[in-house]
Amino acid sequence: MQNRSESVTSSPKSVVIIGTRGYPSYYGGFETAVRRIAPHLVDEGWDVTVYGRDGATRDDDPGRDPRVHTVVTGGIEKKSLSTLTYGLTACWHAARHKPDVALVMNVANGFWLPLLKMRGIKTLVNVDGIEWDRQKWGRLAKFTFRVGAKLTARWGNRMVYDAEAIAARWQRDFGVDGVFIPYGGDEPTEILPVPEGLTRRGYVLVVARFVPENTVGEFFDAVETLGQTHDVVIVGSSGYGGELDDRAADLAARLPRVQWLGHVSDDRKLHALWQHAGVYFHGHSVGGTNPALVQAMACGAPTVARDTVYNREVLGEGAILTEPNPRAIVDACESLLADSALQTEHAMRALQRSREVYTWQKVCIAYEENLTELAQLV
Repeated sequence: MQNRSESVTSSPKSVVIIGTRGYPSYYGGFETAVRRIAPHLVDEGWDVTVYGRDGATRDDDPGRDPRVHTVVTGGIEKKSLSTLTYGLTACWHAARHKPDVALVMNVANGFWLPLLKMRGIKTLVNVDGIEWDRQKWGRLAKFTFRVGAKLTARWGNRMVYDAEAIAARWQRDFGVDGVFIPYGGDEPTEILPVPEGLTRRGYVLVVARFVPENTVGEFFDAVETLGQTHDVVIVGSSGYGGELDDRAADLAARLPRVQWLGHVSDDRKLHALWQHAGVYFHGHSVGGTNPALVQAMACGAPTVARDTVYNREVLGEGAILTEPNPRAIVDACESLLADSALQTEHAMRALQRSREVYTWQKVCIAYEENLTELAQLV
């Protein structure tokens, strides 16, 4: 099923985006980035086509830019196979229609980059995080990502790293340089209403996909204590059900001050939750610059984060860093909730760092510049 004619234009500036669920989609960081990058590229004179999956987007989405073309290709809807299979069909379609350049998300698509290379299509590849370090993947999946990364290093024209620490890891493991382009955040233009039933700077918020490396289990253990005396709002899910979803439901059922909202795609609602939180807990341990963290910073959320090289890089001096155990999480959250002056200080530092480094304007300009350079290569 396709949402445009079979042919991708042969315009002097044509780009395809491969490796996301489609446009516009609200699934994760890649999809958030594409919602901003694709319209910007159109504004700069590009013909833009985004590949996606059937049922992953809504044609009546008010956020859709009608100038952005979409193509839906086939794949296998299984956790271990979806990225590989949808990447294959998208790369095959793109190879047939030969755009000037491709923006490829995710190293799992490294297996299919030779299809694009053989057709003379230059590739800008966002490598994402170090997927083979993630606990959520089994041995075979980790092996697949690692091999995909090696193939990406060999066949991709230029790498994009969303964190300097990711760039250093790729240089060490694969001997490949690239460009640093992080994610951006949307700074609210107004003070949004405090979410119903909550008080400004009086609650703990977590926004995360329910996977082990996001410290979700340890945070839920901490909620057993925090939820006795403080409001706690949990946003997220695994996307597939399972133990962590069951725990979130149980906490919300047993503790009156705990809310589990599941996946929230309403940006205004999310921004209000970040803007008024007393503590935003960010437990992500792998993956480079995290889009949720950058957005929390743009909303001025006082943050307690798991102490990792990635979170230190992004946050600078604007947060409390903690170890990934329940007692440490409780202590860090309670100390920040009890200190309004420290909340204000951290909120302002986070917002200032967001303005300096992590804006969508800077991100989109960087992508356009790199795609232009690649498209001009002979």
